[in-house]
Amino acid sequence: MIKRVWLNFKKYSFLLKQLVARDFKIKYKRSVLGVLWSVLYPVLMMIVMSIVFSNVFKFTTEGVSYLAYLLSGLVMFNYFSEATNLSMSSVVGNFSLLNKIYIPKYIFPLSKCLVTAINFALTLIPLYVVIIIESFSYPDMKLSLLHLVLPYDYICLFMFTLGVGLILSAVTVFVRDMLYIYGIIVLIWTYLTPIMYDITIISNPILQSLMKLNPLYLYINFARQIILHGWMPTPAYFAACGGSALIVLLIGMAVFKMNQDKFIYYV
Repeated sequence: MIKRVWLNFKKYSFLLKQLVARDFKIKYKRSVLGVLWSVLYPVLMMIVMSIVFSNVFKFTTEGVSYLAYLLSGLVMFNYFSEATNLSMSSVVGNFSLLNKIYIPKYIFPLSKCLVTAINFALTLIPLYVVIIIESFSYPDMKLSLLHLVLPYDYICLFMFTLGVGLILSAVTVFVRDMLYIYGIIVLIWTYLTPIMYDITIISNPILQSLMKLNPLYLYINFARQIILHGWMPTPAYFAACGGSALIVLLIGMAVFKMNQDKFIYYV
C-alpha cells in the first residue's frame, strides 16, 4: 500500500504542486495584506489571549515567558485546526473534478495539509521574534542548536494532522453533518490541550494523565521543552511523538483506502 501511494505521489507530484499553488493564491486573493495575515493573525490572537488569560483568569507559567508559552502552543494547534478543517471538505469540494478524470483522491487532503504548512512556516516568524525578545528576561529561553531538532516535531505534527484529515475527508463524504460536528470537537479539543494554561493547574492526577495522552499535547510540549527551557526531549518522548503520528497516519490511510471507491456513489 505504501509503495503504491509513493509511486502515485511521484506520478502526480506536478498536480499536487498546482493544487497547493492554487489554494495558496485563492486564500489571499483580493486581500490587502495578503500573506502578512499569516504573520499578524497569531500575533493578534496572542495579544488578546494573553490579556484575557493572564490578567482576567490569572493564568501564569512559573519561570517561563507566558507570551512564548502561549504562542508556541497557539501556532501548532492553529495549524492542526485549519489543516483538518480544510481537509475535511477537500474530497467533497472536488467531486466535479473526480467525475471527469482519474486522480488519486488522497491528493486533495494532502494538498490542504501542505498549503496550510506554508502558512504554519510563516507563523514561526512572530514566534521567533517573541523568543528573541523574551530571552533577555528568561535566560533559559534562547536560540541554540537544540532548535534544529524542532523540524522532527513539526513533521510529526504534519503526519498526525494528515492522518486525521484523511479520516475526516472520508467520513464527510458519507456524513455531511461532520462539517458542523467537527467544529464542536475542535472547540473541546482546544480546551483539553494546554495552550493557554499550564497542565499542572489540573489538580486531578488521573485527568492530568489522560490529558497527557493527547497527541497534540505531546507535540506542543516537545517544542516547549526546547523553546522555553533549552532541554533536549528524552528518547522516550521522541518515540512517543513519532509513534503516535505514524499510527494515526496509517489508520487514516487505511480508512481512506477502504472507502475511496464508494465516494462516487455519494456525489
